Parts: sequence; structure tokens; C-alpha cells
Amino acid sequence: MIELEGQVETTRAPLYLTKLCKHFQHKVEVEFDEHQARVDFPFGECRLHADQRRLRIHGRVMDQAAAERMRYVIDDHLRRFARQEQPRIQWRETDR
Repeated sequence: MIELEGQVETTRAPLYLTKLCKHFQHKVEVEFDEHQARVDFPFGECRLHADQRRLRIHGRVMDQAAAERMRYVIDDHLRRFARQEQPRIQWRETDR
């Protein structure tokens, strides 16, 4: 099992969490409110947490290919929804 931790500093974290979840729910199971979310991707589970200063991401995947896929999907979609800000997620990975 690989665990991913990511975060991006932004004052718009609740907005981005909501936009990401509304988009993802068209294809996968999503549960969310304005401060937390769970997204069940085919390649792993992702949890999001938003506060007034940052958006935190926690992912659990089975292998390195799934880890790369999750990072790509979250990075790509966040860049699309936050075009003006162009946030960069700081990722780290741990094996469990």
C-alpha cells in the first residue's frame, strides 16, 4: 500500500474542493461537504480537507502506477479549476 500526502496553500481551498468533487462525481463515487471529501477512484481512495489556508490531499493506492495516476488526476484538475492562481501541490509518498 502506498500513501500519498499533498497540500497546496490557497485561501480558496473550500471552493476548489467543491469544484473537484462536483466534477468527479459524474464518473466516480464522491461524498463531500465544503471542508472534507472522499473520492473513490478506480485506482485508489482520495480524501480532501479544506481550511482557510490550504487544501490537503490524502491518497491510498496499491502500487506506483496508481500513485502516479492519482497525482496526475488531482494536479491536472486542480490546475484547470484554479487557472488564475495556478497552485502547485507539494506531494510526498510513504509505503505502508
